[in-house]
Amino acid sequence: MNIFADRFLKQKKGAGSGDEQMSELLEYYCHKYNSPEFIEADPISIPHRYTGNTDREISGFLAATFAWGQRAVIIKNGLRFMQLMDDNPYEFIMHASATEIKRVQGFVHRTFNGADAVYFIRGLRHIYTKYGGMEGLFAKELKSGKSMGEAISLFRGIFFEHKSPGRTAKHIADPLAGSTAKRINMFLRWMVRCDNAGVDFGIWKSIPASSLMCPLDVHSGRVARELGLLMSKQNNWKAVDELTGSLRIYDPLDPVKYDFALFGLGVNG
Repeated sequence: MNIFADRFLKQKKGAGSGDEQMSELLEYYCHKYNSPEFIEADPISIPHRYTGNTDREISGFLAATFAWGQRAVIIKNGLRFMQLMDDNPYEFIMHASATEIKRVQGFVHRTFNGADAVYFIRGLRHIYTKYGGMEGLFAKELKSGKSMGEAISLFRGIFFEHKSPGRTAKHIADPLAGSTAKRINMFLRWMVRCDNAGVDFGIWKSIPASSLMCPLDVHSGRVARELGLLMSKQNNWKAVDELTGSLRIYDPLDPVKYDFALFGLGVNG
């Protein structure tokens, strides 16, 4: 932790701590990291290369899927995958021939291999051809009263419905099975949030930011526990729900903006 956060933790032990100090801390670091300077070293830099909304959401979905491990390696491999798709994600997803799709068979990022890459291209084509895109699937479930965890699980089922996924299924997490679903929650933050800070895109207008869930990983979880925002000792969907509920106290309309604060403090503190 750096000086500002350390001061808060010391105050928290005394009588003077409370919601006001917590709000000050979260807002300070949210504004510090929710800025254009954040983009270059983060996987969100990949969809920021595009101007079309469908290119942004497809490249964003893939970049988020690859987002585990060192950020520099994630970005490097994400850019390589974009090149394999002629740097034209939506056009490639929708119209690439079987021969062109074979290009991605040599792609590897950690446990995501060429077979997974081919499946994801065909899975995305299935989503856009049959359902008109990803946004509508999430919006439909949320408007019907489903929770975000249920919406993610249902999206996952639809993504894999066109063909038995085998081992590829592990690359989209299922909150109903207990996963934190960190990567897809991060992708949803990118698509839904819009605060004019220049980082998140806010191109999905049919989903409110208030419905988002905080992307939880080892870094943000550690900081959240140190700050008293998360009591659960395990990182699972129950912890995601608890943390997001704590963050809603400080901004019920946009709780996930504080992901910037927790992540920034965890990685850079």
